[in-house]
Amino acid sequence: MDVASFLTGLSIAAIPVLFAITLHEVAHGWVARSFGDRTAEAQGRLSLNPIRHIDPVGTILVPAILFWLGGFLFGWARPVPVNPRFMREPRRNMVWVSAAGPAANLAMAVGWAFLMMVSQHVDLGVTGQWIGFMADWGIQINLMLAVFNMLPIPPLDGGQFLENLLPPGPLASMLAAIRPFGFFIVLALIATHLLSAILSGPIAFLQGLLISIFGLQPN
Repeated sequence: MDVASFLTGLSIAAIPVLFAITLHEVAHGWVARSFGDRTAEAQGRLSLNPIRHIDPVGTILVPAILFWLGGFLFGWARPVPVNPRFMREPRRNMVWVSAAGPAANLAMAVGWAFLMMVSQHVDLGVTGQWIGFMADWGIQINLMLAVFNMLPIPPLDGGQFLENLLPPGPLASMLAAIRPFGFFIVLALIATHLLSAILSGPIAFLQGLLISIFGLQPN
């Protein structure tokens, strides 16, 4: 990828990516606060300012390199702090807190799909094309984050969701035991191209559903 193409792509992808990671993290904090945990609020993390959630390596460096190389886009933000000890029913409440981030990404995918529909039905010239490409990125990145984060691998949201949903016992203990190795498991899935294979089916299904609902035309 040449520099001009990279900068053009970056101008299209930056806004959807920043929204996706910011609202994902803030959603965790909002739901945690509703159950009595004000840790994120006390640390100023219930903010829609993306700067408060950016991890220099995970949010900027790694995604930029992967985007330049044209590979699987992967990254992370600074996790919003959550302390279940302050919640009224920690295990039950954490099920909802864990699901909040992926749910926010699904909601944003729907919002971007609506914006893409508008851009395809209202003649806005070059601006409409740019909005359409940006909305397409918004759909893809949010669906990817929603599906990826619901994988049952701690400390991903799906792993925490399942760990708190299961009754205390061997299965829940097994999930807790693999938590320290979760990041390395994800890296291994990326290196072996298994992650793309795992995510592609659910993402394609959800994307097809949005295309059908909103009558979208491929860009």
